Amino acid sequence: MFGSGAAVVLRIVLTIVAAKLLELSFLQVVGGCLLLWIGYQLLTGEEDGEGESKGHGSMFAAIRTILIADLVMSLDNVIAVAATAQGNMVLLILGLAISIPLVIFGSTLMIKLMERFPVIITLGAALIGWVGGETIVNDNLLHGYTMAHPWLHYAAAAAGATLVVAVGKWMQGRQAAANA
Repeated sequence: MFGSGAAVVLRIVLTIVAAKLLELSFLQVVGGCLLLWIGYQLLTGEEDGEGESKGHGSMFAAIRTILIADLVMSLDNVIAVAATAQGNMVLLILGLAISIPLVIFGSTLMIKLMERFPVIITLGAALIGWVGGETIVNDNLLHGYTMAHPWLHYAAAAAGATLVVAVGKWMQGRQAAANA
């Protein structure tokens, strides 16, 4: 209970900090590229060993383990919520209000749905790619150019989704061929 409560506070603080940092030039490009990478990893199933550490001993060790795991696993959520809000604090708070309960209480349901309907994973990766493309093109450095070419916003988002799904599926095929 303490770990989950601390994870909620940590996520709120991280999202507010990320929203403020996204006002810097090039940071949205980096964040968008990170989202594209996360979408790719979702499709290919590559893990960085996030869930391997286990808390032994005291309650403090268990809380620390929960906080570290949540920090690592919620980074994509924090970046996505902050990038999608685009500085709008109402959208930021609404995104947190929706995402935190989903992450805390809905993870088991989502795992069962993803096992039963694998297309959900592809759709989720495409959505992460879409937000990644939008994030890149919304960088402060490109603001003037994207305002002059409003279609670029949708083209970049579609390109991000297409890139994540195409490269992810291609790598899935290569991994399947290598394992066969």
